Amino acid sequence: QVQLVESGGGLVRPGGSLRLSCAASGSVFSSYAMGWYRQAPGKQRELVASITTGGRLNYANSVKGRFTISRDGAKNTVYLQMNNLKPEDTAAYYCYAKLETIYYWGQGTQVIVSA
Repeated sequence: QVQLVESGGGLVRPGGSLRLSCAASGSVFSSYAMGWYRQAPGKQRELVASITTGGRLNYANSVKGRFTISRDGAKNTVYLQMNNLKPEDTAAYYCYAKLETIYYWGQGTQVIVSA
């Protein structure tokens, strides 16, 4: 079992930055691939970024060059640094941990990008 707690969401102006954190507990953090999904009202859930246990990164085209995912094994935490935020980045962001075919999810954190 893995418990995930996200933090760092909020209201930011276009062009601003936020850093989301996802603290994991309950199992061996290093065994899990981690990532972030987001879902905006009326839209499908979208994979934003992921990082494998080996450190391979993957980003949605819409966030490449603006978002950076990283993991800190010592703190059992995954981060999503979001720069140059746009109104279309407004969504609920969910952290996940994946081991083979099993997913664990955080409760989500809201990001609102608005002037």
